[in-house]
Amino acid sequence: MKNKLQKFYAITDRKKYNSLEDTVKKLLDKGIRMFQIREKDLPAGELYRFTEKFLKLTQGYDVHIFINDRVDIALMFDLDGVHLPENSFDVEVVKSNFPNLIVGKSCHSLECAKKAEENGADYVIYSPIFKVEGKGEPQGIEKLKEVVNLLNIPVYALGGINKNNIQQVLETGVYGIAGIRTFLD
Repeated sequence: MKNKLQKFYAITDRKKYNSLEDTVKKLLDKGIRMFQIREKDLPAGELYRFTEKFLKLTQGYDVHIFINDRVDIALMFDLDGVHLPENSFDVEVVKSNFPNLIVGKSCHSLECAKKAEENGADYVIYSPIFKVEGKGEPQGIEKLKEVVNLLNIPVYALGGINKNNIQQVLETGVYGIAGIRTFLD
């Protein structure tokens, strides 16, 4: 499982792209090989078609693809896994019914991260590390270090990470960096 988890984890947001095709190509050209399809506002049929298009764009690359909160679509396309928002159902529900799926969990507190690990999460995304408009109070580097040191599963950092602070984040010992815009700069 760990060989499917990459250091850099791109999260989609088509509203921030000029062109999905150009953006995916740019990310692939930069060496990104792990993606989360996170188009929360799309109805099921449109999300299905978006996923189908995304898979065609990444065809021929050794990529690992997860989808946000939609176990059904993960199974239909035989994706690597599903990523659960903090307020979604428990990780153990997915793991007990679909043990072959890699399951990640978004967490905004140490308590959530510990519970996710206890419930069988394969990784957590801890956020926001730095200030991001509309994403609440930043967790900061010290809280990130605490989570990294207390968990035995991979921890990804997300939120406000850029070329000016990425080294500081990596020095905490995180497994990797997740981002929507991070890899587009």
